[in-house]
Amino acid sequence: MASKKMSLAQKVNILRASVMGANGGIISIAGIVIGVAAATNNAYSILISGLSGTLAGMISMCMGEYVSVSTQKDSQKMALISERQRLDDQYQEEFNYVQQKYEDQDIDPKLAKQATKELMDKDALSTVVQERYGFNPKDFTSPYAAAIASFISFPTGSVLPMLAVTLAPAESRILATAIAVLIALLITGYCAAILSNSNRLKSSIRNAIAGLLTMGVTYIIGQLLAH
Repeated sequence: MASKKMSLAQKVNILRASVMGANGGIISIAGIVIGVAAATNNAYSILISGLSGTLAGMISMCMGEYVSVSTQKDSQKMALISERQRLDDQYQEEFNYVQQKYEDQDIDPKLAKQATKELMDKDALSTVVQERYGFNPKDFTSPYAAAIASFISFPTGSVLPMLAVTLAPAESRILATAIAVLIALLITGYCAAILSNSNRLKSSIRNAIAGLLTMGVTYIIGQLLAH
């Protein structure tokens, strides 16, 4: 039997988990290695701290994504159960609800009623669920796919700050890492904005600022603890 193809919405959700995982890897590990680099020049200590942070982060992001998507999926399943019961007990009220939603969009009442009838006759449950809860019951996101996407993307994102901090000369490793991380965060912020259909520039700048704050705080702490 051929496997069912993912819908566009499911693919977008997996891409979202991948972008957020990579973004988390960049910011988290950049903060760790810069904080350690501010406290010591020992390249081995910096590398070990980055690797430890990567291992902890990829497991944390993976499980967090799994729990988050599973919770969302459970809520959607409960909504489906509730809506099935409503359709059995009060079909006309649900019909009127959908029709009113269309009329609220400035659709002519007659056209709204006709569209509602055609859609409800075809798939009443999907029609009402999409109008009442705002999701497609045929497009459940897999918590396993989202978790795997985060599990892979987090360490992928963490590679950049670790390479920058370990390969750059000792006297410029912090600056080199900060610059590399900022460029990467501008890119991931831009990608996140595309997926969420939000302002590209604002998202990129906001993401870069978050990275700067993270690196700044850990750098200060590293300097305070340096010996």
